[in-house]
Amino acid sequence: MNGKRKNVVLCYILFICLLLFTGCSMEEQPQNVSQQDRRIEEKGLEIHYIDVDQGSSALIEMDGHYMLVDAGEKDQGEVVVDYLKKENVSHLDYVVGTHPHSDHIGGMAYVLQNVEADNLLIPEKEHTTKAFENMLDAAEKNEMEVIIPKQGETYSLGDASFTILSLNKDYEDELNNWSIVFQLKYKDTSFLFSGDAEEEAEHDICETGVNLKSDVYLVGHHGSHTSTSAEFLEAISPKYAVISCGVDNSYGHPKPQILTRLEEANIQIFRTDLQGSIVAYSDGKKITWNGEGASQEETSAQEERYILNTATKKFHLPSCSSVDQTKEENKKEFIGTREKLIEQGYESCKNCNP
Repeated sequence: MNGKRKNVVLCYILFICLLLFTGCSMEEQPQNVSQQDRRIEEKGLEIHYIDVDQGSSALIEMDGHYMLVDAGEKDQGEVVVDYLKKENVSHLDYVVGTHPHSDHIGGMAYVLQNVEADNLLIPEKEHTTKAFENMLDAAEKNEMEVIIPKQGETYSLGDASFTILSLNKDYEDELNNWSIVFQLKYKDTSFLFSGDAEEEAEHDICETGVNLKSDVYLVGHHGSHTSTSAEFLEAISPKYAVISCGVDNSYGHPKPQILTRLEEANIQIFRTDLQGSIVAYSDGKKITWNGEGASQEETSAQEERYILNTATKKFHLPSCSSVDQTKEENKKEFIGTREKLIEQGYESCKNCNP
């Protein structure tokens, strides 16, 4: 009997141990999930300003949710897809085609043919360019919802959100001014994207009285003098500016006057033509970067050669047709910055837009 009792007791003890062990295992599983959630939360928000030469593209990552803003020219579509694969992105919650110009949406069709996506946001202004039509065709095959966003609408991206700032105003054939402008927020940090919106659209947005204050500004129109007006920049008051443009591009982007405007506002500048793809990280309070900003020497407004018309007080690029029509006695060569000329009372030519 004693032997039997011992066996019963041993079996009972083993049974209790098995229950305890099973209970511990069941409790550990949700704990591991919460630890993973904490790691995702600690990662925070990431914004990748992808180097697509003379164009624009940005990937936004938040809590396993992804958003792509533009995709550069057609030949950059593969570059963007390779970048997404490197980041293990196989599905996009949102895709934004800021406006119909090919340096922003040319590569989008290729992206949508290779990556699943849910929603495509485009401005109300349609266009008949091949790039625009290819993007819409790819979106249809991807069974995406096409959205024309309205000012004030807010969309969620994990713990982050973005709000549409641009107006659905009729800018006729000024495609740049139809750009979707939005502000992305994650806790106490904010980022502003304005496509190629020019001064008229910037002014209209400022007139609405919406709070544009943002920590990071993706400089409008690749640093063209037609965007980033003093009024708009003051309203944003960013700490950092990112300029997406190509090395030695034919447009002369970024323009010296825009660099000067950013420098005088003590804004740290990052440039894809100088640094390649740029990544900003936000934990909700602080923003860090994958590298240092461009040096003061690199971003300083460079001196350029202009031809002055001392009679009309206009200054021109040497290649401007107006130069040939200017009397020799009124021509004068000037090497320096356009800001110096403006200080001296000169105005830029409306034809060559120096």
